[in-house]
Amino acid sequence: MAVNNRYEFMFYIQCVNGNPNGDPDMGNSPRIDPQDMHGFITDVAIKRRLRNYIQTAYGDEEGMGIIMQQSTNINKFIAKAKSLADVELGAKDKDSLYKSRRKACEIFYDVRTFGGVLSTGPNAGQVRGPVQLTFAKSVDPILPMDISITRVSKADDVKNAETYEDYEKAELSAPEDSLRTMGRKQFIPYGLYEARGFVSANLAAETGFDESDLKILFEAILNMYEHDRSASKGEMSVISPLIIFKHVGTDSDEKQRIRQSRLGCAPAHKLFELVSIAKKQDVENPRSYADYELTVDLSKTPNGVEIGFMEGPYDEVIWGMKPEGCDWLTCK
Repeated sequence: MAVNNRYEFMFYIQCVNGNPNGDPDMGNSPRIDPQDMHGFITDVAIKRRLRNYIQTAYGDEEGMGIIMQQSTNINKFIAKAKSLADVELGAKDKDSLYKSRRKACEIFYDVRTFGGVLSTGPNAGQVRGPVQLTFAKSVDPILPMDISITRVSKADDVKNAETYEDYEKAELSAPEDSLRTMGRKQFIPYGLYEARGFVSANLAAETGFDESDLKILFEAILNMYEHDRSASKGEMSVISPLIIFKHVGTDSDEKQRIRQSRLGCAPAHKLFELVSIAKKQDVENPRSYADYELTVDLSKTPNGVEIGFMEGPYDEVIWGMKPEGCDWLTCK
């Protein structure tokens, strides 16, 4: 059964001495807002890490396929969905597209979660996903840096070289200095990024996104960088807790309350305004999330909405009160 509540959620990504999301149009330098120098991590980059985690943790389970995989042609997966739906590859009538789209949602986790354009080859239509993410934006301005690095070896092609011996001969005849080269590395010393997300119960009903999928999504958010390490990314982590806003409704009539929980009981921006974050008074240049104070005003929680904090499994979400051991979080 698809999720029956609307959700909003927030989480924080910490980057230490790394490039959280390079811009290929700017020499792979960290993405920034040129007006205020705050950094960005695109929604696409975040979803790539989520997909990678889910593929690693659940890839061998039924219904947990990933259609947007690295270095693959998604058209083959669209063809697979049409085949499993007993639809001819070239069929484009409304009924065939519906069956193909439903099958794609059934077998691919990222399609029923984020949606997808499935009309790039063997047409299976388009899917609007119930889960959407914003760009993550740094809490404070970041300092992009570009430093020189020395590479002690080269990877040049050698004219007419066909064997190992040919390359070795050319190497032995070359000056030692010519076998070294210089490079560049882009990074930021520190950045704490805030990301926001939305879950639509109405769109979940169309794709089949259910409570189990929701649990896996939140689990993936907390763990997505733990299995995605690289030298260029430095040390990146999602800092718990994940903050969850769940719409539960207020009406005494069950049908009306379910309707409220699906449509929502408060605007998303009003819920996000209950959360504030700022540097501690004695901190000028933060280098850790512990240099910040995260505050959630539980006293202003709108009727029909519950606020939860997730640090581990979804079943252990703490609703309406501060979790123990989370020193940088204050609830009032």
